Amino acid sequence: MPLKTLFEQIISQPQLHAKLLNTLSLMENTGARKISASEHSTQVTLIILKHAAEEHRHAYYLKKQIGKINETYCPTYDYGFLLAPASSRLYLNKLDTEISRYLKNSLNLSGAELRFAAYLLVTYAIEVRADELYPVYQEALDSAGSKVNVKSIILEEEGHLEEMLKQLKDFSPEWEVHAEKALEIETRLFNDWIVALEKEIYVQEA
Repeated sequence: MPLKTLFEQIISQPQLHAKLLNTLSLMENTGARKISASEHSTQVTLIILKHAAEEHRHAYYLKKQIGKINETYCPTYDYGFLLAPASSRLYLNKLDTEISRYLKNSLNLSGAELRFAAYLLVTYAIEVRADELYPVYQEALDSAGSKVNVKSIILEEEGHLEEMLKQLKDFSPEWEVHAEKALEIETRLFNDWIVALEKEIYVQEA
């Protein structure tokens, strides 16, 4: 199913739409926490702090958008308030684990070096995905005449991608090879997540 069609089906059902926002908020929050967890004890740059802060803001912003649908929906990240909860919770963890394994095997990295390299590739893959996902979501919102919007997130994610590309180029002269591998891993996990969303929506509509 095309991504826009999937979003349109979800947006047409208020409770499902609230769960989607909550699920995206959870994933943004998870990303922010992973960025903070990857930080070196002293070598923390302004860009890393900026990314963590903005991902937390995205999580807050998406959560707040739920109030435009119904203020009583999805108060927490409990499973009952998420779409495809197991898949949604594991998506970033799996991405981090698989990219870390790839870096350990291909570059023999460990410790702080491994955590930083994984941060670069995981964040890059996520920013590429966000650059695709949020504009399609916004298009579906506009088509539905929804009060919800993610335009501010779209602008910030575009800036994030540019910053990640600069950091990757500084990280390795072979950054494109590693970036391509990260995208390959993320695409597989994202497709699995979409299948899980479709299955849940089908069950709820049946």
